[in-house]
Amino acid sequence: MRLLAGTPEPPGAEGVRIRWVHASEMADPYPYLLGGELLLTAGVLLKDPERYAARVAEAGGAAIGFGLAPVYDAVPDALVAACERRGLPLLEVPPKTPFTAVARAVWGLMAQARLREVRRVSEAQQGLAGAAARPDPVPAVLQQLASRLGGWAVLLAPDGSALHVSGRAPSREAREALGRLARVVGPESAGEEPAGDPATAPLRGTAGGRTAQGAAADAARRAPSSAADTAGDVHLAAYALGGEGLVLGIAAEGREPGGHTVAGLAAVLLSLLTAPHRGADASGRTAALVRLLLGGTPAEAVRELGGGPWTVVHGTRPGQPDRIAASALGAALGSALVDTDGARVRVLLCGDRRVEPQPGWTLGVSAPAAAEELGTADAAAARALRRAEATRVPLARQRGTGLGELVAPDEAAVHARTLLAPVADSPALTETLRVWLSLHGSWDRTAVALGVHRNTVRQRIARCGSLLGVDLDDADARMELWFALRYS
Repeated sequence: MRLLAGTPEPPGAEGVRIRWVHASEMADPYPYLLGGELLLTAGVLLKDPERYAARVAEAGGAAIGFGLAPVYDAVPDALVAACERRGLPLLEVPPKTPFTAVARAVWGLMAQARLREVRRVSEAQQGLAGAAARPDPVPAVLQQLASRLGGWAVLLAPDGSALHVSGRAPSREAREALGRLARVVGPESAGEEPAGDPATAPLRGTAGGRTAQGAAADAARRAPSSAADTAGDVHLAAYALGGEGLVLGIAAEGREPGGHTVAGLAAVLLSLLTAPHRGADASGRTAALVRLLLGGTPAEAVRELGGGPWTVVHGTRPGQPDRIAASALGAALGSALVDTDGARVRVLLCGDRRVEPQPGWTLGVSAPAAAEELGTADAAAARALRRAEATRVPLARQRGTGLGELVAPDEAAVHARTLLAPVADSPALTETLRVWLSLHGSWDRTAVALGVHRNTVRQRIARCGSLLGVDLDDADARMELWFALRYS
């Protein structure tokens, strides 16, 4: 087959997409075309080449294949000129090439393309599932999605700010267009724009030129679950993730077969990963909160959540843990009672369960405690976490009291206050002494645990020895001070 008309696409261009093959000898094939066909004809009823080419182009035909013999020995020049003017590809089909062979070849190519699409989707599904099983699943899924689509993937918060991004960022114009598209499926941004990374700032605007009445009307309507658009050569897509107001945004320069299916799989996974954990009874949590707000004590509120005993877990990881990472840790430990301040995560576990190390996390675990002792357990978990960070182990547990069990708690507390009185007004000195003793006098590990320079630790310990009037190189002095710190 030889191309006679229609501008050939440059190498690497997408070209003309053939969706089907259709043979017709009608003088006007327009009523029988759906668009995208390679129309095969021998020109049996070809009377007006100009009108014929115009009608095929108007119907959305992809190309014309003109068969030589028995009617025409050569493709009519008038048809060649008419197709050239419209940019409609015109192919010469040799006499020894049956129309059936052309159709069979096209169908074979379509089957191969479909097989490649199925294989691509299957491989992407395996990759996304593997990413979802990683310790930090949300960024891993976004990275896998961006890699599979050869584009940019972003998880947007309800206010339009970017929580996680992966891949090569598109142009500012494309990011702005993606931000507008995200508002089609997600809640409207409200209030002032939050400060953040300039690369993601264009995703955080409000819908310009819209009235408050229009915004209210939009809110009243049900938003679609997905939307698509283009910005130049960049294809954009946005997917709503469940009912939490999160949106998955995608920007890719190419549109490969199966890309929409891959994006849909990622949207489903991210919806599951970002959904709030429902393991604990929601009504019990609500009752506990109401009781606290109405003046109840923490111990009374905690009883609404379970019978206890309670274990407190403190956790950190590289980078600042956000609420999604915090929820993931809580889910892994089997609890929906999770709190994070951006630097560490605290999880409250009901029942005497053993906490195991979690990939990517450093954990400190308290001993099981009654509801009235949760404050003490929280402090114990914090100390265990510092010890885990200092010793570079994934998990440290609260240590037992040892000899302290032989002394009445009230007597031990009086002795501790008396012994530590000279440094009681300086929390920095007290905490440094506590950590230094717990790490067997190691300057370097104490500096790591406290986040200060080792010389600062040396100065503070020297100051403690001077104020307390003890020789901190003496094992008996260290033991007595450690005992006092446990009850201070």
